[in-house]
Amino acid sequence: MSNNHDTAVEFAEVRAICRNIFEKKLKDYGTSWRIMRPSSLTDQIYIKARRIRSLEEKGIENASVNEGIEPEFIGIVNYCVIALIQLQLGPGDPLSTEKAVELYDRKLDDATKLMSNKNHDYDEAWRLMRVSSFTDIILQKLLRTKEIEDHNGKTLISEGVDANYMDMINYALFALIKLRF
Repeated sequence: MSNNHDTAVEFAEVRAICRNIFEKKLKDYGTSWRIMRPSSLTDQIYIKARRIRSLEEKGIENASVNEGIEPEFIGIVNYCVIALIQLQLGPGDPLSTEKAVELYDRKLDDATKLMSNKNHDYDEAWRLMRVSSFTDIILQKLLRTKEIEDHNGKTLISEGVDANYMDMINYALFALIKLRF
């Protein structure tokens, strides 16, 4: 598929927006999220995705809270990264800001590599998708994640929760690109 887009540049731009929000929230709240179990983070992501779907269906102009869809997709990215960190470390003591940002960057780099590989194989098919489809896919992946969590992480053939979080990061970043460019 030929296009006039530079996915790597656009991806880097929306990643930077998400990272900036993550760093600002670290200054406000520290790493208070370290107390959360991954299943609680899944529920938090689910709430954000449901709000996006509600805004898509009702229209943003009918929102009771004066925030749009974009901040919710940013929240999904950041909560998924936090969930990946929690999967690695387990809930625990607070982290230094520097360590939290280092882990954030590492997890987001992993997701970017996955996106790059899949994007190559799928020939940027996501560019033909609607933002609402990204919302639905994220909701589907959340329901899958909840099922896997309810089975104590055991799957017969499917990828684990970490792969679902990585996919959700990428779909949310794709949505942010579509909303911005």
